[in-house]
Amino acid sequence: MNRTILHLDLDTFFVAVERLLDSRLNGRPILVGGVSDRGVVAACSYESRAFGVHSGMPMKMARNLCPEAVVIKGNAGTYTKQSELVTEIIREGVPLFEKASIDEFYADLSGMDKFFGSYKYASELRKRIINETGLPISFGLSVNKVVSKVATGEAKPNNQLKIGLGLEKPFLAPLSIRKIPMVGDKTYLTLRNLGIKQIKTLQEMPRDMMSTVLGKNGLTIWNRANGVDHTPIIPYSERKSISTERTFDRDTIDVYRLRSILTAMTENLAFQLRRAEKLTACVSVKLRYSDFQTCSKQIKIPYTSADHILIPKVQDLFNQLYNRRLLVRLIGVRFTHLVHGHYQINLFEDTEQSIRLYQALDTIRERYGDRSVIRAASMGVKSIGRMTNPFNGGPPVILAHRKQ
Repeated sequence: MNRTILHLDLDTFFVAVERLLDSRLNGRPILVGGVSDRGVVAACSYESRAFGVHSGMPMKMARNLCPEAVVIKGNAGTYTKQSELVTEIIREGVPLFEKASIDEFYADLSGMDKFFGSYKYASELRKRIINETGLPISFGLSVNKVVSKVATGEAKPNNQLKIGLGLEKPFLAPLSIRKIPMVGDKTYLTLRNLGIKQIKTLQEMPRDMMSTVLGKNGLTIWNRANGVDHTPIIPYSERKSISTERTFDRDTIDVYRLRSILTAMTENLAFQLRRAEKLTACVSVKLRYSDFQTCSKQIKIPYTSADHILIPKVQDLFNQLYNRRLLVRLIGVRFTHLVHGHYQINLFEDTEQSIRLYQALDTIRERYGDRSVIRAASMGVKSIGRMTNPFNGGPPVILAHRKQ
């Protein structure tokens, strides 16, 4: 049986949500992201794109290109709630789906043509999402995830497109190689230096040549250019790591402040581990100086989720990293090697009182929020708490770096 894969993408999602909240924004150029010059554009309206603005661009540059744009900081909690509304509609409507990001979904409609018609069903699902949420959404329908995703991009804004069986190569051929998922700036430059501009040229190239130029990734790109993709729909994705980082509005050399933020980060991440009954065996700290030199250091430890073990490890790694005495632009903490399990009591160091204390603190945080109870050392640190459980199987909310 031939596969039928549906790709759904909410158009300029953050912008659309802001317009739902304030209709005065309709038709105006909008930038969502970090509001300071150090910030990054997380999303932009089609009106602002006409000025050359795109997501990922420094906010300062975007403001220069489009000075009349309305700049909005954005709210991850609001976007998450709106995304969940769409997710519930899709969950009720399709037997198997994958939430690839906060505004992007895949669904497997294989076999539906025999009973109802996959394109007709996808059209009705799209109409329902628009009617019940007020959010514009586009979709692409084909035999695999890659072609469907490209089709969605061609259908935008707020439209739909079906690529019939056997028409994958003719559909892709005239498009730019930038349209292929996995082709980033570096790969694009490499291919352009070879004189490759359209996907059609890639389709005509020998597979071995792509492998020679780009290695293993070259074969993947060649397959995608020819409309070949066997990637399955993954309804749930187990997280293999958990992390957080902060970029400062102004570079700082305040070591006390840096330590406080690291403590708050570690404390919150440890709580997320315990809430999901997870343990970590590897801790790493990331540091970026004002000259953009980035360094990181990690250490393996016995499996744990306890603050009093993790915080000293993080602080020790920071002491080893921070040796240039320059202004710091960014710091971050990351836990990897995650496994399912409960905190193991250390017979020589832990007491019954300390274990009960963790349980009591976590109960309060579950009820009143991640930052309802904190260490004195992390007081004054903001924007560390999370809006949702990072281990719920869904993708993370991707915004421009929150500013400290």
